[in-house]
Amino acid sequence: MFDLKAYLKVKQQRINAALEELWHDHESSPTLLVQAMRYSLEAGGKRLRPVLCLCASEVMGASEADVMPAACALELVHTYSLIHDDLPAMDDDDLRRGKPTCHKAFDEATAILAGDALLTAAFEVLAAAGRCRPGSALKWLEVIYLIARGAGYSGMVEGQMMDISSEGKTITLEELERLQRLKTGALIEASVRVGAVLGGGSAQQIAALGAYGRHIGLAFQVADDILNIEGKPEMLGKPVGSDAAHQKATRPSLTGLDQAKARAVQLADKASDALRIFGNKGEPLVALARYVIERNR
Repeated sequence: MFDLKAYLKVKQQRINAALEELWHDHESSPTLLVQAMRYSLEAGGKRLRPVLCLCASEVMGASEADVMPAACALELVHTYSLIHDDLPAMDDDDLRRGKPTCHKAFDEATAILAGDALLTAAFEVLAAAGRCRPGSALKWLEVIYLIARGAGYSGMVEGQMMDISSEGKTITLEELERLQRLKTGALIEASVRVGAVLGGGSAQQIAALGAYGRHIGLAFQVADDILNIEGKPEMLGKPVGSDAAHQKATRPSLTGLDQAKARAVQLADKASDALRIFGNKGEPLVALARYVIERNR
């Protein structure tokens, strides 16, 4: 039986080590900006997006070392988004992963700049990887495109804008799913696609992994909606009930808790079905699909 807990532990350790290497030139006297960047990046977290990237590439038989720069870049983008999401102008959260949010630990201006710097650093890492691997430069150009599209106005940022605009309003279930596929799902899907591209997947394989990523991306947000009601603050590292307090549109608020849970299971099942063409090689990704909806934080 596949041991997902052990698999995640090993992957998270390797990702954290690779992220640590990014600051090698700043070890002796890190600036305030670098301190703020590292504070948020090293606060913990599941490292789900880089794990998914590495896992998708493994299905293709790729070397972890060849894909690690993309995995790191994905975590840099994700961390920037969390810093900005926590700001007073957004969700105005005081805690993230059990620690004061970046704007509380430093100040609001430093947090904004730290987020900006992490986003820029992500594309520096990606461009450097392409420069160091001239034989696969076109693949890295495609990776840059996929991450930019998943993170920008066609993906995560547009989803965040829709989320803010929908507060206190009644929206349809279709509108909610589009919002959540963009806000949370787009970067998760991009993470899987990036791994498939760097792994040298065929068009059919990339499409299958893309479908998997699309389903678990939405499942992740549905699970988050449920955790915001049923989760334990000590496990989440932040208070529960904030969605209701901000009058956010969520799956449970539109359909009820039971139907939200059923939808999460349905999405995880669809994700697993998309992996059938990979046979046993897809087992880690199948386990990750279950993890996405069964996690407690």
